[in-house]
Amino acid sequence: MPARLAPALIRRLLLAGLAVAFGAVASVLAPLVGPGDLAPAPWHVAGLPQQTKPFSRFSVVGLDGERVLRVEADNSYGVLVHPLPGGSSAHVLHWRWRVDEPNAAIDLRRKEGDDSMVKVCAFFDEPLTAVPFVERQLLRLARGVSTEPLPAATVCYLWDNRLPPGTQLHNAFTHRVRFVVLRGPESGLHRWQAEQRDIVADYMRLFGDETDTVPALVGIGVGADADNTHGHSLSYLADLVLE
Repeated sequence: MPARLAPALIRRLLLAGLAVAFGAVASVLAPLVGPGDLAPAPWHVAGLPQQTKPFSRFSVVGLDGERVLRVEADNSYGVLVHPLPGGSSAHVLHWRWRVDEPNAAIDLRRKEGDDSMVKVCAFFDEPLTAVPFVERQLLRLARGVSTEPLPAATVCYLWDNRLPPGTQLHNAFTHRVRFVVLRGPESGLHRWQAEQRDIVADYMRLFGDETDTVPALVGIGVGADADNTHGHSLSYLADLVLE
């Protein structure tokens, strides 16, 4: 028996032991990583309405003895989306992520700095009647030119390089997207970090000013962008589970 087991093997053994002890928990999501070079269906890459800029790149690669999702933004925009057409009552989201090459120009408080090195987002079908009037009209216009369903409320978890963990703020371009910063420079580079979030509780915390009920969860996304800063970032993500 080797004196030292690889971290990936140790993690797999621990997960197997937990499954035996407590019973395996099935994720609402299809696996993020499959046998090919891309995330398997129904995962697919989506962009902005009528996007002409480059798309961020999402690929399945080997890293530290396991297969994970590589997320690269290079003056680009893109989100890897998993739709939940019938909606879902699942509310606990787990994942691991790391940043290897940060984008130092990101500043979420300014439009010209509004980019992300890696983000995990939950899309909610908030009724249009709950959306303020001006934003409601803008959302209707955007939906009219988009080939993707556009949610009325999005909660995104970010790994940022400037704001402290726990920061909550609105997207600089639209109040329909609201952020929670989970990791920052203190987490370091090239190091995996594990997360668990109650997305329903976070939705109420961020959108409770508009509604007192939680709408259907209609999708999960993984994204990165660098189109506003014209920069570059490289991150990785694994073990994304919704239950």
